[in-house]
Amino acid sequence: MNFVLHGVAVSAGITIGNAHLVSSARLEAAHYEIAEAAVPGEIFRFDAAIARARQELSAIESQMAGDAPAEFGAFINLHRMILADSSLSHAPRELIRERHMNAEWALVQQMEKLVAQFEEIEDPYLRERRQDIEQVVERVLKALQAGLRPGGGLPGGEPLPSAEGNLIVIAHDLSPADMILFKRHKFGGFVTDAGGVTSHTAIVARSLNIPALVGLHHARQMIRENDVVIVDGIQGVLVVDPDPVVLGEYRLRQSQHGLERQKLKRLKSTPSATLDGTPVELFANIELPQDLGDVQESGAQGVGLFRTEFLFMNRKALPSEDEQFEAYREVAKAMDGRPVVIRTLDLGADKAIEGGNSVEMPNPALGLRAIRYCLAEPQLFLAQLRAILRASKFGHVKILLPMLAHAHEIDQSLNMLKQAKQQLDDKRIDYDKAIAVGGMIEVPAAALALPMFMRKLDFLSIGTNDLIQYTLAIDRTDDAVAHLYDPLHPAVLHLIAHTIQAANRGGTPIAVCGEMAGDPGLTRLLLGFGLRNFSMHAQQLLAIKERVLRTNLAEAQPLAQRVLRQSDPAKTRELLAKLNS
Repeated sequence: MNFVLHGVAVSAGITIGNAHLVSSARLEAAHYEIAEAAVPGEIFRFDAAIARARQELSAIESQMAGDAPAEFGAFINLHRMILADSSLSHAPRELIRERHMNAEWALVQQMEKLVAQFEEIEDPYLRERRQDIEQVVERVLKALQAGLRPGGGLPGGEPLPSAEGNLIVIAHDLSPADMILFKRHKFGGFVTDAGGVTSHTAIVARSLNIPALVGLHHARQMIRENDVVIVDGIQGVLVVDPDPVVLGEYRLRQSQHGLERQKLKRLKSTPSATLDGTPVELFANIELPQDLGDVQESGAQGVGLFRTEFLFMNRKALPSEDEQFEAYREVAKAMDGRPVVIRTLDLGADKAIEGGNSVEMPNPALGLRAIRYCLAEPQLFLAQLRAILRASKFGHVKILLPMLAHAHEIDQSLNMLKQAKQQLDDKRIDYDKAIAVGGMIEVPAAALALPMFMRKLDFLSIGTNDLIQYTLAIDRTDDAVAHLYDPLHPAVLHLIAHTIQAANRGGTPIAVCGEMAGDPGLTRLLLGFGLRNFSMHAQQLLAIKERVLRTNLAEAQPLAQRVLRQSDPAKTRELLAKLNS
C-alpha cells in the first residue's frame, strides 16, 4: 500500500530506491534481574561490549576513504570520548552491582539520565548532541545483544546488505560514524525518525550530498525491507511504494534536479549582479576550517559567518588560544584577501564546558548566552579575541558579536577588544589595528534601537533564525509549535525590512546570515528590501546567485513594499509568488 510521510529535509536532492531497515537496539533492550553471583560476569560482559564498540570505531576509521570529509574523523573521536567518559562507561557498572540489573538495561537507564539533561538545553545544536550519546549507546547495546560476534557495516556490527542497487537506509537514528559507510557502499539516501537540521548526521549528509530526511517519527515502524521508496530532500517528503505515475513523475524530477545542479556550477565565476547591474555580495557560512573546500567550490566572495563555537564543542578541554589562532589563520589565508567574518562564541550557560562556569537557569534562551556569556567569562573571551586579532594579520578578518541588545554590551566588548590589543602590543605581536567590529541583529530590541548600534559598530548582520524565534516567542525545534515558526509573519518582515533600510540610509554595511539568506524563494524579497549582502551554507550559494542574476530590481522593489503593507498571510504568499514568477 502506498503512502506519504513528511519530515525535515536536511540534504537536498531526490533519490529512488529500496528500503533497507536498520534496527534500534535501544528499543529492543531487555530488562531483567540477575543473581548476586552473576554480577561479576555481567560487568565483564558490559566491559567487553565497551571494548568491542571501541574496536568498531577504529575499524570504521581505518576504512575511511582518503577524500572523506574531515568531519568524519572528528565524529569518531567524539564517540570515542563518550565511550571513555565515566558517566557512560562506569556508571552502568555501579547499577549492575547495586541493583542487579542486566547490562543492557543499566546502560539504557544511564543513557536516559544523560539525555534528560541535554533535553533541558535551549540551544538547538547543543541539545541535539544528545543524539551522539544515543548513537554510542546503540553501538554498545548491539555488541551486548550480538554476544560480541565479529561484525562490520551498519550500526553496531549489523551486516551490510548484499543486494545491489540504490539502497535507502531507514533507521530510528544513525550516527555520523556509521554514515562513513554511505560513501564507500554508495547508499542513495537515508531517513531517520529522530534528528534535526543541526544534528551531526545532517551535517554529514550535506557534506556527502546525500538526499536525506529526519524527524519522521514512525518511518522505521511503517516501512518494510525492500519497499520502493522515494526520498524527496527538497520538499521533505518520503513516498513509500509509489504507483507508476508518481514513480515516473519523480524520475523526471530527479533528472531535472541533476541537470539544474550541473547548470548552476557554470555560474561559479559569474559576477553576482541583478539584471540592471547592481552588484550583490554572496558569502558562505562555515562551522570549521574543513568547510573551506565547499566555500571555494561555490565561488563565494568570502566567509560571511564563521561559527566559532564549533571549535569548542565535543571535547573535554577548551581549545587553547594557539589552537584557535591556527584555525582562524587557516581560514583567513585560504580566502586570500577576501573577507572572513568571525563570530565570537555563541554559547550559553546551559552548556557546561571545561574551564567555564555553568549556572542552571529556568529559561536558558533568555539567560546567560552568546555575548552575555562571553562578558561573564572574560579570560575565555580575551583568549578568543587575541586569537582572532593574531589571525587578522593573515587576511581580511572582521569580528562579529552575537545577540547584542544593550549599549553597555557593545561598550564592554569594545573595551575587552582594546584590552586584547594592548596585551598583544605588550608582546609585540602584529595584528590588524583597524579590524572591523560588527554586531548581530537577532533580538527585536536591537532591530528597534538600531541607531545606537550603528553609531558604535562598523557593520551589522541579521541572524534571522533567532530574530524569528524571539519575535514570535517560538522554539523552532519544538515539534509542538514548529508550525508557527514563520519567516513571512508581518512582524518579522517589518523588523528585517526596517533594519536593512535604516542601515542603508545610515551607510552601515548590513548582511543577512540566517536561513532566510539561503532560501531562493526569499531572495527577491530581500533584494527588494534593499539587501545587497547574503551569507549562507556554501551549497545554497549558486542557487541564490542564479536568482540574483535573473532579478529585475525595478520590478522587485515595489512588489516587496506591497508585501510589507500586507497583513493577510494568504495575500502575502500570493504576492511573494508573483515576485518569484
